[in-house]
Amino acid sequence: MLSLFSLALLLPSAPPTTPPRIVSVGGAVTETVFALGLGDQVVAVDRTSVYPPSVHGLANVGLPTQLSAEGILGERPTLVVGADSIGPPAVLEQLRAAGVEVRLLSAEKNLKGAEARIRGLAEAFDRRAEGARLWAAVEEGLKALPPPPVPAPRVLFIYARGAGNLTVAGQGTAADEMIRLAGAQNAATGFEQYRPLTAEGLVGAKPDVLLLTTTGLDAIGGRTRLFEVPGVDLTPAGKRQHVVVLEDSLLLSFGPRTAVAASALRAALAEAKR
Repeated sequence: MLSLFSLALLLPSAPPTTPPRIVSVGGAVTETVFALGLGDQVVAVDRTSVYPPSVHGLANVGLPTQLSAEGILGERPTLVVGADSIGPPAVLEQLRAAGVEVRLLSAEKNLKGAEARIRGLAEAFDRRAEGARLWAAVEEGLKALPPPPVPAPRVLFIYARGAGNLTVAGQGTAADEMIRLAGAQNAATGFEQYRPLTAEGLVGAKPDVLLLTTTGLDAIGGRTRLFEVPGVDLTPAGKRQHVVVLEDSLLLSFGPRTAVAASALRAALAEAKR
């Protein structure tokens, strides 16, 4: 009779599991993939994925909504992960037809979306415990925020893609949610998403602080050019030169650094009001 050891030798062994080759699309998604300890499996990212710094050595597949099947397939991925807003849809279908798994997650830029992305990716990679710890850290960070400024400042987020292309963030935007988490109030009311910036709207909003991203301020031409925008000098923020600038992916991504972003904005608002 064969011993159990001998019998085990005769049984076929399970094939070794090959780690996936991941293309990660979207700043928040990529940050989460790396925070879950999967960075060594990522072979390419998109143009909005700028954190952590190690992504800068990876192949780049372009903008999230302008993906190319050829460019992605050239990296020989087995899995593409991204928000449910990436595309075009035809490209995603080409990837699936080529045998690449495509997994889409919430594109919401708020706390609900942040939790959905963290838990969704953790489940996809069978790292539920790590995902639970990661989301718990976000919640603990938000609970540990310092007291908000009193009274709550009126903050206007200006999204700039050039000196002549300025919009402001209304309700339902990532900036609106981050302003709220920082203990401030959005000076842009009465509309959702983004609207073009006008001198009349700017003056009527009466912002105490102007909020921009580093890329946005650079697109305008710096602080000096910002104060030359019609209407800025007539606002409380312009008169006191109260401007807060934060790095794009930190402020707007709603990834694992959400609490860090809210803390940084709250501290910057307090400093700007002094």
